[in-house]
Amino acid sequence: MRDKEVYYDQEINSVFEELGVSEAGLSFEEAEKRLEEYGENELKEKEKVSVLQLFISQFKSILILILITASIVSALLGELVDAIVIIFTVFLAGILSFVQEYRAEKAIELLRSLTSPEATVKRDGVEKRVPSKNLVPGDLILIQTGDRIPADARLVKEFNLKTDESSLTGESVPVQKSIEALPSETSEADRTNMVYTGTAVAYGRGSAIVTATGMNTAFGELAGLLGTIERSRTPLQESLDKFGRWIGTATLVIVAFVAMLGVFYGFPLLDMFLWGVALAVAAIPEALPAVVTVGLGLGVRRMVKRHALVRKLPSVETLGATNVICSDKTGTLTQNKMTVEKICVNDQVLKVTGAGYSPEGEFFNRDEKVSTDDPHLQILLLGAVLCNDAGLFKESDTWEIKGDPTEAALVVVAAKSGLHKVELDQKYSRLGEIPFSSERKRMTTFNKLETDSSNFPIKGLTAFSKGAPEVILGSCTKIFLDGEIKSLSPEMKQLIEGKVKEMADQALRVMALSFRLLDEELYIEKTSSKELPSERIEEDMVFSGLMGMRDPPREEVKVAIQKCEDAGIKTVMITGDHKITASAIAKELGILKANDLTLTGSELDRLEDVEFEDKVERVSVYARVYPTHKLRVIDALKKKGYVVAMTGDGVNDAPALKAADMGIAMGITGTDVSKEASSMILTDDNFASIVAAVEEGRNIFKNIRNFITYGLSAHIGEVLIVLIAILGWQILPLIAVQILWINLITDGLPPMALSVEPPDNGIMKQKPRNVEKGLITRREISASLGIGGLIALQALLVLNWALDRNFSIEKLQTLIFTLVVFSEMFNAFNWRSDRYSIFSLGLFTNRPLVYAVLTTVILQLVVIYVPFFQTAFRTVPLSLFEWGVVLSLASTTLISMELIKYFSGRSSQENIKEKMNFD
Repeated sequence: MRDKEVYYDQEINSVFEELGVSEAGLSFEEAEKRLEEYGENELKEKEKVSVLQLFISQFKSILILILITASIVSALLGELVDAIVIIFTVFLAGILSFVQEYRAEKAIELLRSLTSPEATVKRDGVEKRVPSKNLVPGDLILIQTGDRIPADARLVKEFNLKTDESSLTGESVPVQKSIEALPSETSEADRTNMVYTGTAVAYGRGSAIVTATGMNTAFGELAGLLGTIERSRTPLQESLDKFGRWIGTATLVIVAFVAMLGVFYGFPLLDMFLWGVALAVAAIPEALPAVVTVGLGLGVRRMVKRHALVRKLPSVETLGATNVICSDKTGTLTQNKMTVEKICVNDQVLKVTGAGYSPEGEFFNRDEKVSTDDPHLQILLLGAVLCNDAGLFKESDTWEIKGDPTEAALVVVAAKSGLHKVELDQKYSRLGEIPFSSERKRMTTFNKLETDSSNFPIKGLTAFSKGAPEVILGSCTKIFLDGEIKSLSPEMKQLIEGKVKEMADQALRVMALSFRLLDEELYIEKTSSKELPSERIEEDMVFSGLMGMRDPPREEVKVAIQKCEDAGIKTVMITGDHKITASAIAKELGILKANDLTLTGSELDRLEDVEFEDKVERVSVYARVYPTHKLRVIDALKKKGYVVAMTGDGVNDAPALKAADMGIAMGITGTDVSKEASSMILTDDNFASIVAAVEEGRNIFKNIRNFITYGLSAHIGEVLIVLIAILGWQILPLIAVQILWINLITDGLPPMALSVEPPDNGIMKQKPRNVEKGLITRREISASLGIGGLIALQALLVLNWALDRNFSIEKLQTLIFTLVVFSEMFNAFNWRSDRYSIFSLGLFTNRPLVYAVLTTVILQLVVIYVPFFQTAFRTVPLSLFEWGVVLSLASTTLISMELIKYFSGRSSQENIKEKMNFD
């Protein structure tokens, strides 16, 4: 069997011979043999990670490893409670992350809907439906309108066959197919006698011999290309690892310092090592992985409600750092529904409202509504419906089409005027037709208009034609104008040609229509084929008008792109469509600005990498591009330091989806390969949902940063308390179990509640964060040191006060223990926002945090007043006066932060006013 790529240049008989098949198809026995030889017609999936491997992979971060080591050391030193709690926390974090990723992968399996589950094949002369995975090279398949192509195949018969290859090439207009052999130098995109896996039949029917299956198809080659691309780690993964290394290093330094200092002061070495372990427990935020995982998991759940399914937890926050979104056009920015928007009739240009396939809309001449009873409009729309094989129907409250999208657009616009195809086909039945072909570029039908058709200016046997403007106009000698059929002068033709160019410049696909009243004696019906000799009929036609159509932008996308711009995110269109079409849509959506550049794939090929990298920041539209071009664009942007998101739904988008920092696939129209390559899937295929995802991503990162800063300030406070108390008073103010309890109850519920904090006002007016700054910046470190220092100061004041009154060590430790817990509860309210006051946010707008704080307070009271826990935690009851001291000092944590927010907010407002006055 010859290589699949050369069958397009073979005559049909030669293809039959080389593939060893007859017109009756393969025999069932031969099909079974070939199935064993070539394998199933499926894409090879990468080796699936086992459930155990997926679970183990959750424990590979540096911070997790440090915690496991700490638990082992604690166990060896006899601190089994510490060891058990740390291990439990680590295990909990792993389970949460594992469950989320496992659920995401299972959800993706449910979204797989690319290839047809069954195909119609001819075997032993009998038509049979078989699973598409059982197709083999040499199978004779039958295809018709609406079918998915199950394998790459060479056409042997076609009846006005057109296929939608947008999922493979990005081209939005269906491709007219033929069966003739083509020159050997014909490019893959122009091999019109081939059909390809994953594409769809838009119109007509035909039969074809399967030439390639599985990974040998064009679809499979692109899937294989994904294996050469390594997905980079997300910013959050890098930030958490960096934070873990920093914490680990700091912990080791502190432990070593305290141990050496204690020995220097004459304390026993073993005691100093135990104090060091206590400090290590205080310094390491062992709940951080669990809290981050929960925060991400809750964010994922919210994003699902906003139509975004995240495949990998750490990818959630990547959108928050995204500053460039590269988007496919067809079906992503546009509706993928051809719509008539302009009509040129009776020397007027009418605008048609409404988009998509819903037959709702009106006709306007400038701002004046046009009556659909106008005879010129009626005859134009009548011809558009009768000379048409598409259909429009309603299914589950949604309007759907059957047939070619271009023809469907004509049916829809006629329905907007009240002319419905089903009714007209019954009333004015088709007597014959001359079908469309790529050579003729026109279609003609013959209908008899009854004498009671008073709404129309023509009656009797009529030929209606539609097609390319130059072809239709070339066959016309008359024009229907001002209510009469008049002679079409050369000057009139020039005016019409000018209208065609004007509409084409607006990225509209233009179709011309004409008609002719026929003499009954001239009409010759061929009963077998119902065809007429075109040379006798398609002459001396009457020009009726032009229709300009396009695949319109989604209504919500323009607003979404503006929101992206406000958020400091540049939107770039990357499409396989023509430059004029792409540029027009991009301008309308606000993607292409005055000084922006548009590049085609061929222009990109002529640029050296250095030249392209100099231009890439100014390019907003890439047209007529292929998958390799998309990869080059992504690579150039990433080299410039951008965090790049790529949206798409086709096979041609998959390599770029995987190469991008954030690949966003379409869940409804998206191919299996594009979903597998993505980091996130939009379940409603709506570009506008990306804005919601970006907002959610930013908010998730803001919340993670805030609760990490909250936790870090608490841990810094604990370390400072222990360190200073040892240095200044040679007293251990908190025992290890108290430190662990503080960490558990303060690092547990409150941070989880902070993770559901709603977005701040104006979060989408801020610029994307700089990923190079990492998770924790100087600002967060300064805040943590400040709050931690304040908590330490509060505790040392209590320590000094308690020593002056000769309190027992248990009373002293209980006071400091309780003070730290309550101070951190006040601190939790600080970190609902690093910008806005708790009073401007509203105390109860985050009810989970209120409940978390109340629960923590109750648990602390239990530890202080229940005898069993008093023994375990070495606590004693506190008097009302002592409670007054504790709460007064602890509240300064909230008061001081409120003052800082107030004055920093005033300063910001004054700076803005100064800039406004200066401007």
